[in-house]
Parts: sequence; C-alpha cells; structure tokens
Amino acid sequence: MDDLPASTAQAFADALAAYAGGQAAAAAEGFAKVLAAAPNHSDALRLYGLALTRSGRAREGLPFLARARRLAWHEPLAHLHHGIGLLEAGQPAQAAAVLRRAAMLMPQDPAVWVNFSAALLALGQGRAARAAARRALGTAPGLAEAHYALGLGELACGDPGAAQAAFGEALRTRPGFAAAWLNLGLARYRAGSVNGAMAAMRRALEIDPSNAEAEANLAAFLLLGGETEEALAQLRGVVARAPECVAARINLASALLLEREPEEALALLEGPPPSGREGLHWRAHRVLALIQTSRREEARAELDAIAAPYGDAEILILWRRIAFAPPAEALELAERMAAAVEDEAMLPEHRIIGHFDLAQFHHRRGEKDDAFANWIGGHRLLGRFQPFSRTAFRDFVDASIAAFDAVRLAGPRAANGDAAPVFIVGMPRSGTTLAEHILAAHPLVFGAGERSAVHRLIRGLAGSVETAESVARLAALDAASLTRAAAGFLEELHAAAPQALRIVDKMPANARHLGFLALLLPGARFIHCRRDPRDIGLSIFQFRFFGHHPYAHDLGDLGFAIGEHERLMAHWRSVLGPRLMEVDLAEWVESFAATLARVLDFLGLPYDAACERFHEQDRKVRTASAGQVRRPINRDGLGRFHAYAEQLAPMFAELERAGLIDPAPAE
Repeated sequence: MDDLPASTAQAFADALAAYAGGQAAAAAEGFAKVLAAAPNHSDALRLYGLALTRSGRAREGLPFLARARRLAWHEPLAHLHHGIGLLEAGQPAQAAAVLRRAAMLMPQDPAVWVNFSAALLALGQGRAARAAARRALGTAPGLAEAHYALGLGELACGDPGAAQAAFGEALRTRPGFAAAWLNLGLARYRAGSVNGAMAAMRRALEIDPSNAEAEANLAAFLLLGGETEEALAQLRGVVARAPECVAARINLASALLLEREPEEALALLEGPPPSGREGLHWRAHRVLALIQTSRREEARAELDAIAAPYGDAEILILWRRIAFAPPAEALELAERMAAAVEDEAMLPEHRIIGHFDLAQFHHRRGEKDDAFANWIGGHRLLGRFQPFSRTAFRDFVDASIAAFDAVRLAGPRAANGDAAPVFIVGMPRSGTTLAEHILAAHPLVFGAGERSAVHRLIRGLAGSVETAESVARLAALDAASLTRAAAGFLEELHAAAPQALRIVDKMPANARHLGFLALLLPGARFIHCRRDPRDIGLSIFQFRFFGHHPYAHDLGDLGFAIGEHERLMAHWRSVLGPRLMEVDLAEWVESFAATLARVLDFLGLPYDAACERFHEQDRKVRTASAGQVRRPINRDGLGRFHAYAEQLAPMFAELERAGLIDPAPAE
C-alpha cells in the first residue's frame, strides 16, 4: 500500500477489514473506490474480483482477477484467486489450469490444493481430485476444508465409507460445517442408510436453514422411502423459494418423470443446462421428458448433444440411447449398462432404476434368467433403504385382529352415516386400479386415486402407522374423538368432488386399517380386490414401486406378506359382514357384466353403460396399471406366473405355508 496516497491507502485497509470480517459486498464497494484512484493496482484488482466472487458475482469479478494476474504474474495469490473466480463462474477446465500454476508457485499452501481438487472434481477427475485433497492434508492435517475435499474425492471414486470418515474428520474439527453435513448425508445415502442420510441433511438445515440443496436432497430421500406426496410438495416449495437451485430442479424433474408428468418436468429444465456433472443429469432428464411427450426428434437431438464421459449419469444416458438404437447396438449398450449398475460409484437410485429397466429389456427379448436377475438386483438395492421385519408385520396383524374384533366394532364409533366414501383395497397389482377405473366411469362416482389421507390421519392420531402400539391407540379412541377425526377427513374428501355421490379411495394399503375405518366412517363401503397370489407376487416383483413396500424386495418376504394380508382379510370378512365385498380379477374377465352389476348394487348405484367403456376415459392414472386400464378387459393378467415359476420358488414356498396354493406335486 506504500504506493497509494494516504486516503486511498485507508480506503484499501477498510475494504480489507470488511473482507476479513465476511462482508464481501461492502469490501467490493471499498475496493472499487480504491481502483477509481489507482486503476492498475494489482492487489486492489485481485481483491475486488475476489470480493465480487464471494458476493455471488463471479462472472463480474473475472475480468478484474484476470487483469490482476497479468499485472502480477509472479504473485502466487493472483493465480490462486483467479482460479477460485474461474471455478465459481463455472469454468473448471480454465480454473484447473490456473490453479496448477498456483500449486507450482506455493506447493505448501493447502488452499491451492483444496481449490485444485474442487476444479478436478468438477471435471470428473475423481482420482486426481482425491490426490490433490491428500496433498492439502499433507500440508495442513487439521484443516476442515482439506478433510472435506478428501470426502468429496472419495465419493467421486465410489468409496462412501472413506468419504464418511473424511467428512466426520471435517466435522470433528468444525461441527458447524453445513456443507460437510450435507455431503455426509450423500455418503450415507450411497452406503445404503436413508435414515442416516436424512439425519445429516436435517443437521445441515439446522445450521443453514436457507440451504436449498440440503432441502432438495432431503426431499429426494423422502421419495426413496415412499413418502411421494410429501417429497413432491417439498421439492416444489424449494424450487419456488430458490429457483436457481439446480439440485432441486433436477430432483423434482426426476420425480415428476416417474409420476408421468413430463410437461412440468420440461418446464423445470428449460434454458441452457448447467455445466459439469449437474448438466449431464439435467440433459438426461430432459431427453426422457421429450420422449414422454412424443417429441422423439427433439429428444434424439438433445441426446446426441451429450458428450462422453457421462460420469454418474451414465446409467440414465445409456438407457435413453437404447430407446433409439437398432437391435444389435441396443444389446451392446445394455451390456455397458449392466456393468454400470454394478458400479458402486453410480448413484443408488440410478442403479435401482437401471436394474428394472434392464429387466424389462431382457423380458421383452424372452431372456428370462437375465430379466429375473435384474429384478433381484433392483430389489436387493431397494431393500437397503426399506428394511422389512416379518416379526413386526406379524405382530401388527395379530394386534389388528385382537383389537378390532366384533365386540369393538359394535362399540363406540363416529357419529356420521356418510355413504360417499368407498375404499378399494387389496395387495398391489390385485386389480385395484381396474376396479377404480371402471367405477370412475360412472357419472355419480369420483375416482380419487391412491390418497395418503388415511395414512396421515392415523399418524396424527396414533403417532405411528402399522405397529402394534398404533393399533392399540386407534382401538381405544372414544366416539367423540372418532367423530372429530371423521369430520376433518370427510371435509377433505368431499372437497375433491363436492357433487359426487360416491368417492373412491383406492390406496391398496388401506386394507390394513379396515377396522379403524369402519369405526371412523360407519357409512363407508369396502371392496377387496383379489387375484391369484402367484400373479400378484410376480407383478409386484416386476415393478419398482414408489411407495413404502419393504416386503417386496425379497421373494420369501413377499410370499409371507401376501399370506399375512390374506389372514387379516379373512378376519375383516368375519367382522365387517355386508360392508365388505370381494371381487376377483378373473371375475371381471370371465363375467364382466354380472360382476359390474354386483359391484354397482353393493354401492347403491344405478347401472350406467359408461362403466363398460371404462377404457375410453381420459382420466389420469398414476399407478403401474395405467397401460392396462386403457384397453378393454382381457386375459393378459391371468396366469402370468407360469413363465417364471422356477424363479418364483421361494415365494411359492411361503404361499404354500400360508395355505394359499396347493403344494407342488412330487416328481
């Protein structure tokens, strides 16, 4: 500062103090005043550019940082700070080149290696990024940022265990390091612990409540755990509050594409994609959205514009390419994809989706062993996030049978006789979507789809869902409590369709709560959908459900759960009497008119020919059966299990044990 006039030198000192105090915007104003008096002062140029960068204005700061570097070529900080500016401005290749020069000039400065590691990471060079982070630790073993950089490098190299250890060291040094908590959550997720990941994200949000990326990741974990409605609402909220958050846009677009909402997904992905890794994911989702909206030529052009290497978006991009490839090339791409889904450096969610996509690919080609191996692989990964306890499930069923017996169902109940609610229940893939779609064609009926209302109500009343404790709390509710709860439930239900005479909720899992619902809504009716349990099991195993289906991820557990479902339904039949009717999928196929007449009579509805043309409806269906209900009734869903009887043996054994199928004849 010796070359500056006294007043300018004081302005420089004040600006420097503001920067050191974390007031980057005020510092930028101060350095701008210095430059007005000394436009070629290299330190003022450098610090002005750096202050602009720290204020979120990296692109504005770059010209000043570049000029400072030209004026002070031998000054190490000029290279370091220009590299930081380039990195923040989304130019990692240029940043890496500049930071490499800075590392040559000051190899003992950990800040150089930390930033160099970040630039290499943005370029997809995980091993080099990890090596640079280790150089930073070599010079400053106690530096939280160096441990954090190593954690990011370990994640990029596919070692979530080592990443967790590195982030843990960063947090031991600095417990309030929000970014370290966020990435610890990602490392835990990759290691298979959703609960641990969510806890870390919540800790990041406690430290930094405005952290949109942490909130977006937390919502993605909720989606993985089956909380679809809550996750979508949270992601939409993050995008509304922080539209610049790329993670929120990508996570929401991904969820919407799984829900077959491509138009909304496309709206999120408009404009130029971000750089680096996020840009690959952005474009991959955009390709799928274009395919889902039948804009295949645009999708192909977008896909062709994605340059390799694909990083951890490889599974997504390969699957999009298969959609456009001739048979021989598609098989080659599928082989590459099969290797990618086994790579632990890939995101678990992508590996899961990839397994199910490959299973369908091989299923269509008649390659049963390869198809089933991929279904098993996908469920094995899903099972890490949704553990299942046979003991807990059996205890819940036992408690439900004991608590909601005939005596309790004749006791205190809500004071309403509303006949509008109709609950279609059953195991997933048992025909619940078909039954609802047929009824929704009736002009007096509204099909509300799979509502989470019962789940939310039970959680609010009992504190938990599907536990022996929650059953006891629900069964102990008095008439006044049930009446209050029913009033809110019915208000929300009727708001969806005020003019409808009957409103159908087809959440299959409501089957587990019919005793409580019978007390809550004495005028409600229940339709239980049935199907050959072997077909149900195969259909469940072939689909990746977005909901909480922990029993679905192991064939033995799946057979056990179907058996427990039937045991509970046998109890409901005995205590609900005429309020419950059962319809087998085969009945719709073999005698549609008679089955329709029986169902309409049960609900007190007149015959309407529109129900026979159910497949012509344009209403949105958001389940795995969406394609089937667009066609006239057919036999395609009957006896499908025969094609995979050998692979389904563990499930068949449990179904035999439950008495649902006959034992296989001895050879």
